[in-house]
Amino acid sequence: MLQWLVPVLVVAVIALAFVAGIALTRRSRNGGTPDEVLSEARLEAQKILARAEEEARAKAETYRDREDATLEHRRVEMGSAEDRIAQREATLEQRAANLAQREELALMKERSAGDAIAEANMAKEEARSALERTAGFDAKIAKAELLEQVEDEARREAMVLVRDIELRAREEGDRRARRILASVVQRIAAEVVSDTTVSVIPLPSDDMKGRIIGRDGRNIRTFEAVAGVNLIVDDTPEAVTVSTFDPVRREIARLALERLVEDGRIHPSSIEEAHEKARAEVEQSIRDAGEWAMLEVGVTRLHPELIQLIGGLTYRTSYGQNVLNHLVESAHIAGMLAAELGANEQEARRAAFLHDIGKAVSHEVGGSHALIGAEIARRFDEEPEIVHAIEAHHNEVEPRTLTAVLVQAADAVSAARPGARREALESYVRRLERLEDLAGAFDGVDRVYALQAGREIRVVVDPGALDDLGAADLARSIARKLEDDLQYPGQIEVNVIREFRAKDYAR
Repeated sequence: MLQWLVPVLVVAVIALAFVAGIALTRRSRNGGTPDEVLSEARLEAQKILARAEEEARAKAETYRDREDATLEHRRVEMGSAEDRIAQREATLEQRAANLAQREELALMKERSAGDAIAEANMAKEEARSALERTAGFDAKIAKAELLEQVEDEARREAMVLVRDIELRAREEGDRRARRILASVVQRIAAEVVSDTTVSVIPLPSDDMKGRIIGRDGRNIRTFEAVAGVNLIVDDTPEAVTVSTFDPVRREIARLALERLVEDGRIHPSSIEEAHEKARAEVEQSIRDAGEWAMLEVGVTRLHPELIQLIGGLTYRTSYGQNVLNHLVESAHIAGMLAAELGANEQEARRAAFLHDIGKAVSHEVGGSHALIGAEIARRFDEEPEIVHAIEAHHNEVEPRTLTAVLVQAADAVSAARPGARREALESYVRRLERLEDLAGAFDGVDRVYALQAGREIRVVVDPGALDDLGAADLARSIARKLEDDLQYPGQIEVNVIREFRAKDYAR
């Protein structure tokens, strides 16, 4: 109430002062005395104050009635909330009582079930004891004997079943293997060709033999020194023979000699020029052979250096069988075997195509060609399955995949064809390679050529590294080395060639 009365009184005092000021102003204008003006102002102020007090009381009573109604409403709401809380508490107490009753019932049922199970177990034990007394032996012993008897019978039946399955599987496996191999071999119709170590060059006339030999044998000596072959000029009419165990050197010499015969101008400089051109042509043919083999087999994504190595195998033989043709044939066989067995045909074809890649460098690197080939394939980022098939195709490594076994089978099928290989040629080539390797191991040696079926070795030395006396001593050292490390019939002639050339240009 006071919060309403104070502002009302303040307003009344302000109004009183305002009215008194107005009354004084009017009275002074009308000529009244100051006492009269003050008394009139006092009367006006009292009237205004009285009216303000009445209005303040009225407003205070109205506010008090409103506050009383609000308080009464809040009391009613609080009473209702307390009733609801009491009702909820009663409900919770009832639920707790029900849960406690249910828990007690569950415990009683559990105890009853436990007692029933215990009684049943006791009855079962009593019945078992009575049965054991009646039968005259223990149940555990009877159970063990029965299990042992059943186990023996099951093992015997399983052994009989396994034996029958193995016999049928072996018979079926042999039958299917024979059928698959017969089908594959029948589909491979390869030529039976064995390479030789000589090439016969036809001549237009016997007069050409004199040009080939040259004055005092100058041309033939130059040709043999440059090409590293043995040139045989005998009584055979209109023909000369190029002989060497290295097929690449033999092919280069054959092409060079054919060009010289066709041109007719034969002298040391033309011989060297023709030899260089023939060498470039053979290197190009090696690349072409590698690309042809890839297309023939259907293998893609090979490294260029790997293609060059594969092409070089076209001039290499294994027991008389051309190695590149052997790789192509093995790849076809492996692909057909994989197709028959439902294996990865492309993987088997690729592994068989690369399985003898080590033979391209086996004369330069020591070790098995299978392991060398696996290292080459690994260096050129071939898949691990391909590398494993290469290294396992001669059982240097135990085969662990079906592809490795298929490569072994394809290699054997390709090599086992009648007439495909010849043992004597391979041993002959290896012996000549051994001769060249031993002679090439000495310091100052530039090139080594084994000629006349290994009865002669020509060693070309660096003239800047050895003098004439050093060349003679080198010939003796090579001869002693061959005597100590090799076994051979007859004798081997060692020729050390030291040639010094001085060259200048006139301008």
